[in-house]
Amino acid sequence: MKSKIVLVTGSSVGIGRETAYQFAQENATVVVTYYKEKEEAEKTCKTCLELGAADTSLVTLNLMDDNSILLAVDEVVKEHNKIDILVNNAGTLSWTLLQNQSFMDIATQVRTNLEGLIKMTRACLPHVKNTIINIGSIAGTVGMEELTVLCATKFGVRGFTQALAKEVPHINVYAINPDFIATRMTNFQGRPPEEVARVVVNVAKGRYELPSGSDIDVWKVVV
Repeated sequence: MKSKIVLVTGSSVGIGRETAYQFAQENATVVVTYYKEKEEAEKTCKTCLELGAADTSLVTLNLMDDNSILLAVDEVVKEHNKIDILVNNAGTLSWTLLQNQSFMDIATQVRTNLEGLIKMTRACLPHVKNTIINIGSIAGTVGMEELTVLCATKFGVRGFTQALAKEVPHINVYAINPDFIATRMTNFQGRPPEEVARVVVNVAKGRYELPSGSDIDVWKVVV
């Protein structure tokens, strides 16, 4: 992973932060993005350097804002000239029955988890050299009550991944589906996020020998 430029969206906390850490241990240059939690993102960058990152960058990114996406990608490309690996990790959810969700709750999930992911990929695409990894979910493989909108977005992420892989045969594109991970979204109950991060790095290294467009279900590959 030496000298690779790795952009991880939503890397101030949770799975994104652990992913940044594990790429740092591979001596990659890690681009950390955040929306609101700048202080946490700065901590991520500091730890990445301590873990062996060749370098780090800190970029603000609001996936519901087109200009924010374009400015973030432009900033990364101006500094690094390329993006070897894009990890689309940033996401959100509203864990309640659909009838209890406001239109804003619905829009925030759809625009962040699916629309924003697609737009971020589109903006990065001319600059990506090796791999695009989209963080899906077990909720993108089976319907779950109280997660209706999340399921819709994550099923969409899988479809997008499969279609994009056909359009860009020179880039490896994968969807990694975590199950229940111990982050703020689950009240810190579930699988340690570093296990998901390890799968992300293994995918980037080609460890699983799966064709582009494949799903990788975390619960099937973590032992």
